[in-house]
Amino acid sequence: MAQTSRASHTRAAARAAATLALSGLCVGYIVWRIDLRRTADIVGHAHPVPLVAATLIWLIAVWPLAWRWQRLLRARGVEAPIGWLVRTYFVSYGAGQLLPTSLGGDATRIYSGTRRYRGEAPAIVGSVLMERILGGAVTLLLAAIGLALAFGSVEIGPYLWIELLLVVCTVAIGTVLFSRRIRRSLARLGPLLRRFRAEAAARTVYDGLHRYREHRTVLVEATVITVLVQAARILGIWLVGKSVGVDVSPRVYYVFGPLLFLVMLVPFTINGLAVREAMFVNFLGQLGIGANPAFATGFLFFLLSIVVSLPGAAIVGLELAPGRLRNSRLQTESGADDREQIDRGRDPRVQRGKVAPGHSCRDPQLR
Repeated sequence: MAQTSRASHTRAAARAAATLALSGLCVGYIVWRIDLRRTADIVGHAHPVPLVAATLIWLIAVWPLAWRWQRLLRARGVEAPIGWLVRTYFVSYGAGQLLPTSLGGDATRIYSGTRRYRGEAPAIVGSVLMERILGGAVTLLLAAIGLALAFGSVEIGPYLWIELLLVVCTVAIGTVLFSRRIRRSLARLGPLLRRFRAEAAARTVYDGLHRYREHRTVLVEATVITVLVQAARILGIWLVGKSVGVDVSPRVYYVFGPLLFLVMLVPFTINGLAVREAMFVNFLGQLGIGANPAFATGFLFFLLSIVVSLPGAAIVGLELAPGRLRNSRLQTESGADDREQIDRGRDPRVQRGKVAPGHSCRDPQLR
């Protein structure tokens, strides 16, 4: 036990050291490339209209994303109100500012969903991970479209090969998740996973994703929504660049934006700090854009993500108020008891005298 604890602390220390080292390298690269005073002047004189438009795009995008999540949950038999899904999305954005990468926001949604819908962990986990997989696949699709549009007119260097490699990896992951033939082969990994006490978690994740093979219409709908939302978000990044005078075609951002989204998934630093800005400086620099406006674009995009997360922070602040926190705990416990009784074939409303015994029925809000 002591050796395991020491090994865990060693790995954590190594990750922290690697994160600090990478952050330091990115910060050093940025400071080397930019003039801080000139960059501050560019940020201070940014045009507000494109910034407001970009912010509205990112805020409004939460509602179609919540609808997509609702459709994926419904396919697995979980009815979730759209208001709660929007709220959870905003809270996850707030958490993503403090946790490593946007995957921290996904973990927040899984935690909230499994607390609200006890016994539905495979469906909750599967829906969130399916959203992430669709987002990655669509991001690469948009990158391919951007590469085709920009081919011959934009010099993008190594970014082309990086995105091609990601396309191959995405196709491989999709094949593993949805192939019935490979599913039988994966069963042989059971003893190995059991040895590392990872079998239950791996089974929950795999089953949660594999079952969407039976819901192709839902996957098509979710994919269409993802394409529209990701395309709109990339236009938002283009608008951020326009606000500081970065005058390039939107198709350039359809090459850069998808790669930026994918890099933000990797826990290099907290919320991609410094890595994101360094990517803007490097990519836009290859197009002849000065380091100062390129960094200003990345910095303002970071501020945009902060603004989008503010509703989530406000929601958490209100719910942590002493009185509301106590009521929330009571409602959670009551809801869990109700769902347990429903699973046993009893309607808790009958026992409370709210519904006559002969008129008992399932309440979809208690699922």
